[in-house]
Amino acid sequence: MEFIEFLVTAIVVLYFIRMLIRLLLPMLFQRVVNKAQQQAGQQYQQQRKPDNKVHVDYAPKTKASIPDSEGDFIDYEEIK
Repeated sequence: MEFIEFLVTAIVVLYFIRMLIRLLLPMLFQRVVNKAQQQAGQQYQQQRKPDNKVHVDYAPKTKASIPDSEGDFIDYEEIK
């Protein structure tokens, strides 16, 4: 008799926990997503330049060429 009462109580408790999770978990995820969106928006606002001027960095146009004296050329033969 005690085992049946325990079994019924355990089933009711687990069912209640399952329903509670189905209600609370989406709200928790929504809160986390909203918080992440707010933080991303704040970081974007901090990165923007307030003076609205365009800043261009020029890279030098130099080619790094390897002189012919560098490295060795090794002949090879095909092995059949």
